[in-house]
This record gives sequence, structure tokens and C-alpha cells, in this order.
Amino acid sequence: QVQLVESGGGLVQAGDSVRLSCSASGRTISNYVMGWFRQAPGKEREFVATIGWSGSRPYYADSVKARFTISRDSTKNTVYLQMNSLKPEDTAVYYCGARRLGIVSTSAADYDYWGQGTQVTVSS
Repeated sequence: QVQLVESGGGLVQAGDSVRLSCSASGRTISNYVMGWFRQAPGKEREFVATIGWSGSRPYYADSVKARFTISRDSTKNTVYLQMNSLKPEDTAVYYCGARRLGIVSTSAADYDYWGQGTQVTVSS
């Protein structure tokens, strides 16, 4: 089992930057695909970014490309999401997911473990 805990969310202004962290315990996640998803009120959970094991093949949703960066630190068993130039439409609960097998995926159904989420609110 893998336990994931997200942190770093909060209330920020448009244009600000925030770094989210996803700390894993129970197992090393070095050979897991990791992803960030978000869910706004009344909307489906949507893909944000994913990264392969050993940091390979990062992939982003078009809406965040060039603004967000996903990275991982195997020594800390942690994945990060650096979010720059935040917009009000980025407001959502952000979730970290871990996928045991396969390649990077933009589908939430492919992920086996999830954290509880962290709220990011961007004011205009």
C-alpha cells in the first residue's frame, strides 16, 4: 500500500506561484508513475500533469503547459507540482495519484492510489 499526502495549497492571487508537494509513505514510489489531477466544484476530476518513474516523460494538460512543472525527488519519496502564473480558473482541489504499472497516463482511472487533496484558490 502507498499512502499519499498532498500539501502546499492555499489562497493566492492571480499571477502568483505555488508549489504543491505529494509525500508518499508505505513504499518507495520511484518505480510508480505519478500524476496530478484537480477537481473544481461541480466538475469532473481532470488531468493536470504526469511523470514517469525516474523523472521521465513529463506530460501536461494544454491548460497548464508552460505554467506548471511536475518533478519528483526519489530521495524524499515526494512529487512536486510547481504552479506559476496562476489564474482564477486554476482554482480546484488538487490530488496526487500513483500508478503501479505502465506508462504515464492522463486518465484518473489508471491510478491506483490517491491522496486526500489540497485546496488551491486563486483570487482575481
